[in-house]
Amino acid sequence: MTLTLTDRTRRTDHATDQAADQNVAPEAVPAQAPDPAPGRATGREADGLAVASFVLGLVGLLAFNLLLGPTAIVMALLSLARRTRRPGRAYLGLALGVAALVVLAVLVTVNGTVAWNLGA
Repeated sequence: MTLTLTDRTRRTDHATDQAADQNVAPEAVPAQAPDPAPGRATGREADGLAVASFVLGLVGLLAFNLLLGPTAIVMALLSLARRTRRPGRAYLGLALGVAALVVLAVLVTVNGTVAWNLGA
């Protein structure tokens, strides 16, 4: 919850009204503590992890399979554990991370190396 100028004015007026009712100076009445901010940072972080896992899994299909594949898998699992609002992207990141490792396994099996060989 964010406080706007009108909300702050209302809170100050409320403290002044309380002081007037009790015949106490307004400065003596403590201001009410603002409501704690909702846990949005965790949700945004989980959404960012889901998007990052998708991008890293996609790039991992073409390059750096050994590094980006497992990273995409871990990020996707973390975002799903933190209950992301974008589970589709997290599942895609998970699938692309696994696919990147499968591509790596095929490259090692066929070429005997972890490099692409497009020429004859």
